[in-house]
Amino acid sequence: MEAAATQNVRRTQLMPMVIVAILFFVLGFATWLNGSLMPYLTQMLQLNTTQAALILFSFYIAVTFTALPSAWLIRKVGYKNGMALGIGVMMLAGLLYIPAAKTQIFAVFLFAQLVIGAGQTLLQTAVNPYVVRLGPEETAAVRVSIMGILNKGAGVVAPIVFTALVIGSLNAPAGAELTQGQIDTMADRMVLPYLGLAVFLGLLALAVRFSPLPELIEEAQPDAAAADQSQLKAVLAKPALVLGMVALFVYVAVEVIAGDTIGMYALSLGVERYSVMTSYTMVCMVVGYCLGIALIPRVLSQQTALAISAVLGVALTLAVVFGNNESYAIANAVLVPFGGVALPDTLMFIALLGLANAIVWPAVWPLALSGLGHLTSIGSALLIMGIAGGAFGPLLWGLFSDTGLGQQGAYFVMLPCYAFILFYALKGHKLKSWK
Repeated sequence: MEAAATQNVRRTQLMPMVIVAILFFVLGFATWLNGSLMPYLTQMLQLNTTQAALILFSFYIAVTFTALPSAWLIRKVGYKNGMALGIGVMMLAGLLYIPAAKTQIFAVFLFAQLVIGAGQTLLQTAVNPYVVRLGPEETAAVRVSIMGILNKGAGVVAPIVFTALVIGSLNAPAGAELTQGQIDTMADRMVLPYLGLAVFLGLLALAVRFSPLPELIEEAQPDAAAADQSQLKAVLAKPALVLGMVALFVYVAVEVIAGDTIGMYALSLGVERYSVMTSYTMVCMVVGYCLGIALIPRVLSQQTALAISAVLGVALTLAVVFGNNESYAIANAVLVPFGGVALPDTLMFIALLGLANAIVWPAVWPLALSGLGHLTSIGSALLIMGIAGGAFGPLLWGLFSDTGLGQQGAYFVMLPCYAFILFYALKGHKLKSWK
């Protein structure tokens, strides 16, 4: 009888997990398009590194002012409707890229990035609690890892699709000064792909709205009339949650630097297929997620895996900063024998940061949300605000890149980020009060 009941529960959870998995893929696809869009717009609009970093800043800064309103909206309309609305906002953003391309005005691109960032924030706030709460808390990191594989798998696919549909056989050599005709051609090639993306997102929003996805039921509040301000005060009194938000902030900073600036760095080195470089980082992240599924919690605890990730991040960052751009040893050993291209070791080290970053998100979420109960939705919103690190990390990298350090030296900004993640893994998540 007990075995039959367990099997029935698993069957009940299967469809929600499938729907959530699709949404994580969509989130990954929309997010990691930035890795190709950033160097593409840099070449098309002749941007400097700091200006190019604003493309990522506009996308991720939306989290700062839409995360808490997203939590409020979800409490009003429910998690399921919140997901549909988030996808709908992303659809509208997809349409904005069309006038941006037609006018070739940088500010319009930045506005489109801002809108799609707001939409994905609403979707993230609604979808992440499903993964944590659809099963035992101690295995939450495994479920988040599975979703991460789909999210980062989309990050592998997105640059390849972008390259095939937008770049194709475009005659615009990496780093070369373009004619106005070449710029117009680059802009025109963006229209149809983004129109197709908008249509797909619109259909997906309708599908989610009328899907059999069950509504998450929050635990009853002690005071049903409690104000949002009181709830915010309650969660801010929990160090594990607040420090978890900071850990996610610095984590997303290094994740986006590794995933989205690698194309920019490749462009600066004259690598022709710069637009697919994000795929290399994402492949490493997928490998990391697979290792997480295999090892957590059977071999490693979530905390230990987090600490190992931080140490590996420090080592690889130092390897990038002090690496030799003339050496191709790693690519010659692991890529070229299998038909891959020869890439400088520094680019390979940046890609390998994906391996270091993979476990951080799925490990921090359950540690930070542990024991929140009816405060889960607002706690989730605060953690989602950590995505704003994706705005400030690359911007800081861009600012340092335009100094004497150059793009390679600017990667040092990741060192303090990994140091904080190590602190959270060893001590921060254990703190019960601020005293």
